[in-house]
Amino acid sequence: MAKRMFHNTSWTPTATADTANLANGTYMAIQGGSATQLINVLEILIDGQATTSAPTFMQFARDSTVGVGFVALVAPAGDGPMHPSTAALAAPPVTYFQVTAGTLAQRAAVTTQGKLELGLNAFGGIMKWNPYTPDMAWGILSATQPLGESSLSAFTGGTVGPISAHIIYEPL
Repeated sequence: MAKRMFHNTSWTPTATADTANLANGTYMAIQGGSATQLINVLEILIDGQATTSAPTFMQFARDSTVGVGFVALVAPAGDGPMHPSTAALAAPPVTYFQVTAGTLAQRAAVTTQGKLELGLNAFGGIMKWNPYTPDMAWGILSATQPLGESSLSAFTGGTVGPISAHIIYEPL
C-alpha cells in the first residue's frame, strides 16, 4: 500500500481531559475504514505558531469513544497519497478534523493503552515523532474502539498555542 499524509496548516487545540468530548476543530483523528483494516502511523510532526511562550501538552492516543458524523475535510486541512501513482482504496481510512453531528471522540484514560507524549512550546517549537524501526509504528486496527481510532489532541495544563501538524500513515 502507499503512504498518505493527513495535515492541517493552522489550528489551535483545546486542552481536554481524558474521557471528555474533544471539541470540534481542536484535534486530528484517524479511524480505520473497515473492520479488518490495519493502519501504521509512521510520522507525526507538530510546528508551533504562537507569538509568545505556550507550553502545549500534545498527545497521540487511542480514543475510547470514536467519532461519528464526519464531514469532508475543509482546506487548509487535507488528506491524500504521497505518491502520484497511488491507487484508490476500497475502504479508505477516515481522517477528520471537524465533526458537526453525531458523537465526538474521547481520548482513552485506560492505563494499559499507550500514549505518545508530543508536548512542545508552541512559540516556534517543533516536535517530530518517527518509530525507530517499522515494527515500532503506531497501529490502528478496525474502525471501533479501543484500537480503531487514534487522535492528536492537547491534554490539560500548560498554555495551548496555535500549531500546524501532519501525520504520515500507511493503510495495509
